[in-house]
Amino acid sequence: MEHELTILGWTLVLALVQILLAAAMRDAETGLAYNMGPRDGEAPPMRPITGRLQRAQNNLLETLPLFAAAVLAAHALDRTGGTTLLGAQIYLAARVLYVPLYAFGVPLVRSLVWLASIGGLLLVIKAILF
Repeated sequence: MEHELTILGWTLVLALVQILLAAAMRDAETGLAYNMGPRDGEAPPMRPITGRLQRAQNNLLETLPLFAAAVLAAHALDRTGGTTLLGAQIYLAARVLYVPLYAFGVPLVRSLVWLASIGGLLLVIKAILF
């Protein structure tokens, strides 16, 4: 299997971890009875870290379809190589770093790490187009 596809697989694992982490934090705030019920009433307020984890999750889910499509297109077009591998590695590494940076409210560095992930994505897209 191409290394880029393996990195895509690990990115999907990261997405699941982010979903489960945010859900677990929210479950701890709302309680089992609320979560197992119809959730008709008002939920307890969300703690800041839970909100940040949910926003980090949403942020990943915004770019993940683009990354997956780019990796799959590069693979299908047989355009994988050093550039796509580097791009995929940068994307995944930046997305992993992004989670704790966002969770703990680290400004600026978080945005730079997000930009790095976009740079990695662009490297993969570049291989498809040129």
